[in-house]
Amino acid sequence: MKSRNLVTEVWGCAGPKTWGVRVVSEESADTFLNSVLDAGINFIDTSPDYGISEERIGRYISSRRSEFYLATKCGCVYTQHDDHLEIDHVWDRDVVSRNLETSLKRLQTDCIDILQFHGGDADSLQRAGLIETLMSFRDQGMIRFIGSSSSLPNLPGMIDLGVFDTFQIPYSCLAPKHHELITKAAETGAGIIIRGGVAQGGPDAEIQREALNDVWAKAGLDEVLPEGMSRAELILRYTLSHPNCHTTIVGTCNAEHLAENFASSEAGPLPAELYGEISSRVATAVAD
Repeated sequence: MKSRNLVTEVWGCAGPKTWGVRVVSEESADTFLNSVLDAGINFIDTSPDYGISEERIGRYISSRRSEFYLATKCGCVYTQHDDHLEIDHVWDRDVVSRNLETSLKRLQTDCIDILQFHGGDADSLQRAGLIETLMSFRDQGMIRFIGSSSSLPNLPGMIDLGVFDTFQIPYSCLAPKHHELITKAAETGAGIIIRGGVAQGGPDAEIQREALNDVWAKAGLDEVLPEGMSRAELILRYTLSHPNCHTTIVGTCNAEHLAENFASSEAGPLPAELYGEISSRVATAVAD
């Protein structure tokens, strides 16, 4: 995982009683999971925290396991209530071991490509011996690579450990604060997985994020939006313009959005002049 990969789209496929938004039926999960593989998308990211996501991936595309890289997470303690999923992260060897055992069963596979710590800080993981635990899983052939899904303030310490094959880091033109840390993480030789790379579509998102909308408005990005390009395309292609973006997570349960996202990724990075203008405007907006 230490070489630059083609940009891919990642699909989680959470089920009911998780966050109450974009709930996906069994039929739609089957259709979408196979559709992303048919489109050439070859990286699937999930977690025990994502409701029945792992079970659906196993149920509907485990027969196509050779066609995609599979990433999940650990350190997850979750309780299903009648109307929601209660989630916590606990840095304990028994929890991590149980997560892997359960994930392998749900995903109907004998090996996870990337097992990622779902958060955590360097000191806690080291004290609990969890880095050695994941290395043991790797030595036993149950996982192939060790990853970290992290952000500030814990990300710098995780990078400094120098043990991770991949980092999953939030980033977009509307939330650029990890820009330099992405570069620092990549300099360790790790693969970089960007999450939030399309910022839920920005101001046109089905799930509105007012803080992101404010950045878009303050930066005046509609003024530089090329004719014929959607806001979501501009945001996604900006993410792809980061020289250390190896793949980015873009989830959807809308067939039209899937096609648009795929077309945007195929179009590739933004022209350098436009990328620079957006960066300058956003830097000014977030500094205010």
